[in-house]
Amino acid sequence: MKGKLIALGLVALIGIGFIFLRGPTPNIVLAAEDLAKVGPVKITNTMITSWCVVALIILGVFLVTRRWGLVPQGAQNFVEAGLELFYGLVVNVAGEKNGRRFFPVVATIFLFVLISNWLSLTPVFNVIGFTKEEEHGLVMEQTEVGPAHLALVPFSSLGNLSGDTIDEDDPDAHEQYEAAKEDGKFVGELLPLFRGVNTDLNTPLALAIASAIAVEFWGISTLGLFTYGRKFFNFGSLLKGLFTFNFGLVVSGFIDAFVGILELISESVRLMSFTFRLFGNMFAGEVVILMFTFLAPLVITLPFYGLEIFVGLIQAFIFSILTLVFAVMAVSHHGDGHGEEHGSPAHRAAH
Repeated sequence: MKGKLIALGLVALIGIGFIFLRGPTPNIVLAAEDLAKVGPVKITNTMITSWCVVALIILGVFLVTRRWGLVPQGAQNFVEAGLELFYGLVVNVAGEKNGRRFFPVVATIFLFVLISNWLSLTPVFNVIGFTKEEEHGLVMEQTEVGPAHLALVPFSSLGNLSGDTIDEDDPDAHEQYEAAKEDGKFVGELLPLFRGVNTDLNTPLALAIASAIAVEFWGISTLGLFTYGRKFFNFGSLLKGLFTFNFGLVVSGFIDAFVGILELISESVRLMSFTFRLFGNMFAGEVVILMFTFLAPLVITLPFYGLEIFVGLIQAFIFSILTLVFAVMAVSHHGDGHGEEHGSPAHRAAH
């Protein structure tokens, strides 16, 4: 009996959400929306969100560490446990010496991506922002709260299950726009103030570039510029074989040079792989949540929020750990005598 009541309650919630809580068809936009312009620089909603993420991280660190003590208490227990767990993972992969070098960058990437992904699941994202008046788009109710003029997207009702929109391709679009204006309504586009940071291709690309710069810096600082450079431009044997007319050395030198070029291509492709893996997963997740919120709010949408919480964690972990693995490979190239790095699990897996 209890199970039947729960099932009936779920069905009722689905029905209420489907009839009364649906908004208009969501407008899926690939590029981040421009909200302002400062000189030649355009301020997008993802930039504002990224600033909020950084501010939250700084504020969180300040609040947790302002009463830091030798004997951990309260939130310090959880922070220390999390840091110790992640640090242990980094050291297990890279070794003690390199683990200390890599940990600040790897942990920062993980924390930034994780908070960005989880923050984008809060209800203020993609629903609060500025309006841009046009003859097509959402039909919104206008109201005033003190000195502020607001435009609100009305929920669905029994007579209108999909919300009010004016399609740009509709031949009666202009007449619908004029009728809406006469009714005192606002027609146009909603420019969200907050949007998921990693749903903007520029942010995953920037993270991928930062990761690549860190990896190359560690490789060069550990092995030296010329030793590390031979990983990509290994023409020594080929040139020596050509000058000495040694056919066997020419063949092996050509193979070494070709492998180096492949390594260079691999390093370049890595940027694309990092970028599109994170961007694709986060943008797809946002689209799924927006569409299910439109189709069936409340009950059916909740499992997808749980899935996106998991995906956000996994993507942050993958991005940071791949940075770590590539860093270990960079500093232990071709077995140049760095014993600690050679014994690391990442080096053994890479070779």
